[in-house]
Amino acid sequence: MAQSQKVESVLQPTIKPTLGLLGATINAMALIAPGAFLWITYQLQAAATAPSGASVASDTWAGIIVALGVCFLTAFSYAELAKIYPEAGFASCVYFAEKAFLDSKGETRTAPTSLARLAKLATGWSAHLFYWVYPGVMVAFMATLIGYLYNAFTGNTLSNTELTVIGIVFAMVTGYIGYRGVTGSTMTNIWVNGIQLVSLVIFSGLAIYYRMSNPQGATQWAWSGAWDVVKFHSIQGVLVQATIAILILVGFESCTALSAETIEPEKNIPKAIILALVIQGLIAYLFEYFATGLMISEKYTISTAVAATATTPATTTTVTGLAAAAASSAPIGDLTRMLGDSLFHGIGFGLMITMAITVAIAVVGTTLACMNTAIRVTCGMAEDRELPDALGFLHEKHSTPHAAMIVLVVLSSVIAAIGVRSVDGLTGITLASNLGTFCLYGLTCIWTIVAFKGRKDFNILKHGIVPFLGLVTNTIMAAAIVYLYIIGNADSVLEAKICFAIAGGWAALALLYVTVTTVHKSYKVRMLTCVIRPEQLNDVTAALKREDLMMGMTIIDVRGFGRQRGDKGTNGMKEDEVRFLPKLKLEILVRDWDVEHTMDTLAETLRTGNIGDGKIVVFDASSAMRVRTGEKGIRAVYGEEPKPAVLSK
Repeated sequence: MAQSQKVESVLQPTIKPTLGLLGATINAMALIAPGAFLWITYQLQAAATAPSGASVASDTWAGIIVALGVCFLTAFSYAELAKIYPEAGFASCVYFAEKAFLDSKGETRTAPTSLARLAKLATGWSAHLFYWVYPGVMVAFMATLIGYLYNAFTGNTLSNTELTVIGIVFAMVTGYIGYRGVTGSTMTNIWVNGIQLVSLVIFSGLAIYYRMSNPQGATQWAWSGAWDVVKFHSIQGVLVQATIAILILVGFESCTALSAETIEPEKNIPKAIILALVIQGLIAYLFEYFATGLMISEKYTISTAVAATATTPATTTTVTGLAAAAASSAPIGDLTRMLGDSLFHGIGFGLMITMAITVAIAVVGTTLACMNTAIRVTCGMAEDRELPDALGFLHEKHSTPHAAMIVLVVLSSVIAAIGVRSVDGLTGITLASNLGTFCLYGLTCIWTIVAFKGRKDFNILKHGIVPFLGLVTNTIMAAAIVYLYIIGNADSVLEAKICFAIAGGWAALALLYVTVTTVHKSYKVRMLTCVIRPEQLNDVTAALKREDLMMGMTIIDVRGFGRQRGDKGTNGMKEDEVRFLPKLKLEILVRDWDVEHTMDTLAETLRTGNIGDGKIVVFDASSAMRVRTGEKGIRAVYGEEPKPAVLSK
């Protein structure tokens, strides 16, 4: 039997929990978004139309209410899972999926083709479509915002190449902050949140005062009053707006990926999930959108260019109110300028620039939080050997998945390069991320039902009705995105095609990867060698047999030394002396799928915390044969595929 000489042993840095409730909450990507998304998405919401072409801008606030309901149903499911699985670590939602099925069936580990693994991989696919695409969209937004500010100061327009370079630099800087560790990210996000929330309160307060004082003598308001802003105008309009609003509300669950770095995660993570969504949605968004709606009137005007045709020359046309918001590249910037000029006698430009800077800061925080979540979920899957090992490497000093961060920065730069060149391309990419979001949220609601259905603490409301409604509403939202864009105008259809190409391509790649790795994990054989104290042999044998991991073992009497050169802690050895201690060397053949569990079982059995606990080394076993029968590969070791071990009742 040939063995490779490459040892698969990676020394992982220790992850120390340092975050409290504040740290876990402040690093949720949702909490950092309000300042960025009011600026970024208001134009999309003002321009939204029903399939008939009629404007549905009047239902902007109502759409946020519906989207908030979907998010809270999902947030409660995440919070309940975080309570019972505080050990989830980086894997987060992926761990929830696998553990829910294992616990429901009383199993301790998955098999390559088990339902638990399929649930884990489906969740991982959705999570990556969401978390790995989203940062690139935010990088594109930042480049566009900087282009807007450059134009405001100089009157000139940056080229697509220049915007791409800006995006790449921004992705690298943000990635570097994330690479430095969660402590640095927390301090950055505290400042980001403080700055943006103060600026939003000031803007919203001024907008309400503008409506009350009416300094420009407006007579035609977009909404007749406070009730008109908040009421439902049409069901179709609310649904259209909700599909857009969901983009600005996602991310409350991202703090679950920080459980390994959080003190008392079973208490702090569930609170952080709900608290992030309450601050973001119920406080920030509803207040700022309400205030913005109140101040829009015919005094808000935008001049737009109409391209020349074969029979007519190029002209300009002026639109007002919500039509102006739909036509502007930055309606919140325009409104801020109006506030400054009308209420403070000509400081509109400076006020707008100040607001834009706070938005840019908020985009930094949003991108950073999503990058942190993305690489942690990836690292968790890599540690579980469901993704390439390199993506699970942790930086020795900062304890961050730095290899995954490098890959994510490159991908975000590519997405940004596409986004700054084409609005349709960026929207299609965003839709793909949203589709991944709804799939992830819907699946998590299912896992909540699965995880709690056999537990003594099962509650029909919290673990039955709420997650079921979450599943239904997330499914409706995903279907609404697909339907509304397919039946829309030519641009919408193109955006839908881009979305399907990205989501479908990722699904095909994931399916191919899962198929190949499943075959690999099912039939590849590994050799574990383990050096132990002789008196521990019976304990090791019993543990491996109990976990159904041992189908045979070779035991060799050996002598040797490790880094202590055989010193047991006494002072009787000379400096250059080496002592060879009696040990047992075990050679154990296992299938690839069982390697991690075998190593964990051996370590738990052998670990005393003292010098000389032993070593475990893994080698590739390129082939194996049972001499009597001629069976090769995995069948030579197991004869038949073993079933997962069952917890004792």
